[in-house]
Amino acid sequence: MDFSIKTMAEYAAEGKAPEVLFWVGCAGSFDDRAKKITKAFCKILNKIGVEFAVLGQEESCTGDPAKRAGNEFVFQMMALTNIEVLNAYEVKKIVTACPHCFNTLKNEYPSLGGHFDVVHHTQFLKSLMEEGRLKIEGGAFRGKKITFHDPCYLGRANDEYEAPRMLLEKLDAELVEMKRCKTNGLCCGAGGAQMFKEPEKGNKDINIERTEEALSFEPKVIATGCPFCNTMMTDGVKHFNKNTEVAVKDIVELLAEADDL
Repeated sequence: MDFSIKTMAEYAAEGKAPEVLFWVGCAGSFDDRAKKITKAFCKILNKIGVEFAVLGQEESCTGDPAKRAGNEFVFQMMALTNIEVLNAYEVKKIVTACPHCFNTLKNEYPSLGGHFDVVHHTQFLKSLMEEGRLKIEGGAFRGKKITFHDPCYLGRANDEYEAPRMLLEKLDAELVEMKRCKTNGLCCGAGGAQMFKEPEKGNKDINIERTEEALSFEPKVIATGCPFCNTMMTDGVKHFNKNTEVAVKDIVELLAEADDL
C-alpha cells in the first residue's frame, strides 16, 4: 500500500491517541485471502482521513477458537494478555472486520476486565456514512445482483442486520435476500471452531448447502462480512465450478472497488 499504518506504540510515543484501534485478527493478518479485506478497509479509512492504529506484533488471537472448542483455560490466558495490552494503551474504541473477534471482544472480555466500545467494520462505516465522512457511489456494481450472507456472530449473536445491507444498498446494486437470512440465517459451516477441522460425516457439508442456496438466485456477487464466511462460501462456489462467474467478496472490498481504491 502507498501509505503507512501506525501502531499504538507509535501513537503512545508521540503522546497521542488514534480515533479508533483496528483489531486485525488472525485471519486478517495471516490468511492471504483475508489480507485483501484488511487492505481494502485500511484504504477506505486512509482515504477519508480516519486516524486509526493497529497493535501490530502486540496483537494476539482473541481466544475465540479456543473457547468455542471448549478450552476455557487457554481462552482466559489469551484474553487476559490482550486486555492487559489494551488497557495499558487506554484503548476506548475498537473496530474489527471479523465477527468472531467482534463478539469475543464485545461480549466475553468485559467479565475479565476488558471494557471497550467494540464495533464491526460495517457498523463503523455506516456511522461514518451517516456523519457525512464516507460517501459511497455504485460505480462498477450498479444494477448487479448481489446476495448477502449474514455472519452468525454479527447477525444472530449480536442482532446487527442493517449496517451491512445499508452499505450494500448504497452501491445501487440489486440486493436479493436468501430465504434463510437475518434471524433465520444459516451458518457457513465455520463457526464454533469448525473452521479448523474437517467436518463430521454426513450427507452434505454446511457450506455446500449454503452456497447452493446463494447460487439459486444467480448473483454476480456473494457478499460477506466475515473472513471465515468468505473462505467457506468461496470453497462452495469452487465446488460448483462457478468461480469464474460468481465472486465472493467482503463488503469493504466492494466499497473499495466502487471507489476505485
